[in-house]
Amino acid sequence: MNFTRIIRLVTNRKTPRRTGPSHSVRIIGGAWRGRRIPVLDHPELRPTTDRIRETVFNWLRADVAGARALDLFAGSGALGLEALSRGAGEVVFVERSAAAAANLRTQLERLGAADRAQVHCADADAYWREAAGGFDLAFLDPPFGSGALDRAIEALASGDRLVRGGLVYIETARSAGVPAMPPGWSLRRSRFAGEVGYHLARREG
Repeated sequence: MNFTRIIRLVTNRKTPRRTGPSHSVRIIGGAWRGRRIPVLDHPELRPTTDRIRETVFNWLRADVAGARALDLFAGSGALGLEALSRGAGEVVFVERSAAAAANLRTQLERLGAADRAQVHCADADAYWREAAGGFDLAFLDPPFGSGALDRAIEALASGDRLVRGGLVYIETARSAGVPAMPPGWSLRRSRFAGEVGYHLARREG
């Protein structure tokens, strides 16, 4: 085999797709403060940054302990795990990627929190068909530009899926502006950082 052919073979070889953990996020506060959570290398996983999570949980300071929370587009689980670290009574994680859901179960076992959590490997739209509801707190951080946010807000606002006085964290692309609130909800906080908008809403009661 001549040298030119060897160069061509090496150049044309496809790089294998990585499916394992490639980086991590840090839990900001609570019992697991400083612990790092591995994040899979997946194009749809976009964990909420440390800076934004710190601000959001400052907003929620008095509302997390004992809460039943929903992390609907869980991904790395950073938001739901932060809530558990700060004393949430239960967190329901919903994530459509089987690999990400499996990684989340592994992290919950490692943290000794599997008994305070449920992990559903399902699309968010499908999850609502059998969801029990009754959440005090919900985190909505869907893929930007997917249309999933409007459907999630509509589903969460129907019936008693969110308790009266319940809080909803919403993360969007900055270009999307401030999300519209359904009847009976009020926007409590709204900020932007870089290309991200993050907002806190409340179901009035």
